[in-house]
Amino acid sequence: MTTKRVELPDGYKPSEKEDYMCPEHLEYFRRLLLDWRQELIDESQETINNLRREVRDVGDEAERASRETENSLELRTRDRYRKLLGKIDQALARIDDGSYGYCEETGEEIGLTRLEARPIATLCLDAQERWELKQKQMKDSR
Repeated sequence: MTTKRVELPDGYKPSEKEDYMCPEHLEYFRRLLLDWRQELIDESQETINNLRREVRDVGDEAERASRETENSLELRTRDRYRKLLGKIDQALARIDDGSYGYCEETGEEIGLTRLEARPIATLCLDAQERWELKQKQMKDSR
């Protein structure tokens, strides 16, 4: 099921007064996710370009070590972006299949406020807290 695209008025924000995940909500979050995705791609491309332009023949050992540390940080950031892009793509797929905005665990509404803060959220707040508690308990039991 592909959601129907709708025109949004300038400055549109989803409202609790509207039906949850109505076409306007879905289009709003689709645009939010697509904009975020493009920002990440642009930043990743900028990182790649910076690494390519960088002069490899750096003078002393300290500067070379500093440059290697910076490059390592840049590459870790790019890896985080890559993972985030995957989550954004999954969220866009959920918009298309009609499951966006609903908790994968409980089927309950995730909520507009939570989705505004984290548009790739897949769990409602209660389910997220249970998941985090479970992760902490598994970590503590090691």
